[in-house]
Amino acid sequence: MERNTSQTNTSKVLILSQSTMVANSKMAVAQVLVCIFLYINCIMLFSFFSKDSFRQDSRYILFAHMLLVDTTMLLLVDMGVLMSYFYLLLPAGLCILICTFMEVLTAYTPLTLTAMCLERYIAICIPLRHAEISTIQRTMLGILLIWILGFIFSTTDLFIIIVTQPNSFYFADYICSYEMMLLYIWQADLRSVSRLLLFLAIFIFILFTYVKIMYVAKAASAEKTSAFKARNTVILHAVQLLLSLTVLICPFVETAIMQVDFQVFLNVRYFNFIIFTLFPRCLSSLIYGVRDDKFNMVFQHYLICGLSKKVSSAILSG
Repeated sequence: MERNTSQTNTSKVLILSQSTMVANSKMAVAQVLVCIFLYINCIMLFSFFSKDSFRQDSRYILFAHMLLVDTTMLLLVDMGVLMSYFYLLLPAGLCILICTFMEVLTAYTPLTLTAMCLERYIAICIPLRHAEISTIQRTMLGILLIWILGFIFSTTDLFIIIVTQPNSFYFADYICSYEMMLLYIWQADLRSVSRLLLFLAIFIFILFTYVKIMYVAKAASAEKTSAFKARNTVILHAVQLLLSLTVLICPFVETAIMQVDFQVFLNVRYFNFIIFTLFPRCLSSLIYGVRDDKFNMVFQHYLICGLSKKVSSAILSG
């Protein structure tokens, strides 16, 4: 009897040890990916600020804004993951501020994508008025509008908490996640529906710009290359939007799986985090850092710390 009990305890210890090892390995892989994405994004931002021509172009200004939003969001998401992993608790008041800020940043990305698609639409479909419409001043006003709309769209739950909760609520300790702000069932439903409507409206607009750019690409005789390149950029923006939209569906899938098998739930949640949270935050780098010849040259220069003489000379000549 004692021998069987000892074997059972040993088996439990081995299973727990293996589970801990797997969890640590997953966290290590996630942190490596986060570091790589942060490095690439920071090099992108440095490349943008290093050239006056980038800072005078509305296209690159919008790109830098989205890159800054994605980088900040990546840092905050990773901070939240690490705090959950190590079971670190925060006062509710601080957690509410962090979660609200992340919610606002989440809204900024699709709104910025919309502005970038609009800029490409103007450049290809109304080329004679592009310089007149896409000025630096109007671009900055557009970014300000994105900030205002994102704030209005994402702070409903914050105001509900302010109105309904006593002061003692803000000093209680919680594991920091947005779910703690959803006090009522209808809040989660309202949040999901409003987000879906926003993404649907943006996706329809992106589809409209794609159709118009395709029409111009077929009709044009001289600027087919730039038109097709703009079309591909719009397609990649749509893919990025769809990846962001999938994040809204993930919690429902995860909840259903958790009721069946908790281990499968953990694996699915990790997969969703890598594919639908981390990957979209570096997709903008793929779109502009690799596909844009002008920006790619500067990016390569700083990515390898200026070690390539060929790239350096090309930048100096440009």
